[in-house]
Amino acid sequence: MSNSSSVPQFLLLALADRRELQLLHFWLFLAISLAALLANGLILSAVACDHHLHTPMGFFLLNLSLTDLGCICTTVPKAMHNSLWDTRTISYTGCAAQVFVYIVFLRAEFSLHTIMCYDRYVAICKPLHYGTLLGSRACAHMAAAAWATGFLNSLLLTASTFSLPLCQGNALGQFFCELPHILKLSCSHSGYLREIGLIGFSVSLSFGCFVFIVFSYVQIFRAVLRIPSQQGRHKAFSTCLPHLAVVSLFLSTGTFAYLKPPSISSPSLDLVVSVLYSVVPPAMNPLIYSLRNQELKDAIRKMMTGCFSGAINCIFSTAEHSLCNTFWVQPAF
Repeated sequence: MSNSSSVPQFLLLALADRRELQLLHFWLFLAISLAALLANGLILSAVACDHHLHTPMGFFLLNLSLTDLGCICTTVPKAMHNSLWDTRTISYTGCAAQVFVYIVFLRAEFSLHTIMCYDRYVAICKPLHYGTLLGSRACAHMAAAAWATGFLNSLLLTASTFSLPLCQGNALGQFFCELPHILKLSCSHSGYLREIGLIGFSVSLSFGCFVFIVFSYVQIFRAVLRIPSQQGRHKAFSTCLPHLAVVSLFLSTGTFAYLKPPSISSPSLDLVVSVLYSVVPPAMNPLIYSLRNQELKDAIRKMMTGCFSGAINCIFSTAEHSLCNTFWVQPAF
């Protein structure tokens, strides 16, 4: 039985065997990463610069964009590196760091989804108490709790996992380091049971958040359907449906990845599913929110128009300055 520290590196799942397909995966991951960086960066800039978005929902959306950027920047760059250079390896320390950081952002993101659901519930079902229940201090405390929960949960899971002895090789059936695949390499029965208990506790917390989200949206839709005006119902749905779509995408892909029956499991299917729940949501979340949130669309459009106008003015002023220097006639003496 070898100790886990004796494993110098892990072998990640190869995205493809042919060089052409490896390069194709690299360019696809690069395109998705750039789209996620651009979209989430626009949301961060719009929320930070536009005072109309200095609301609880805007504050939570800013935090959600940070978690999306963190998730995609933790897993995708190493996969791109391996595809470009035709390698599969990741160091033991790098794997531990990737697991820790990824769980921090993943757990914080799910907590933020739950908080944003609570924000919609209070706004629609208890509008008179919105300022009291979701003041600036309360929002800051809830966001801090989400990040602290992610940090502590990740610390416990990562420390417990990487203290287990590994005797089943070092090949992971995933393109990034993930706890279930690392646990398959363990040969410590007691340590495995301890780790399963910690994962079960984490799953129980997530299930509690899921129940809260479902209960809240039942109350929200009941309240929305009682709104007499069609315009009021449309406005309420326009703020709730994006969040519900994001939560559904996040939960459905992750649940299918972990609970799919072994009979339908295959390397290609596992790869597609893992990409769907770890790479696609961070890139899709900004698009889903911006399509239905009119204030956010107006802020992004205003910011981009201002940047474009500033760039045009800068170009014309530079050109004008160059022309003046070119045609400047020195006085004759």
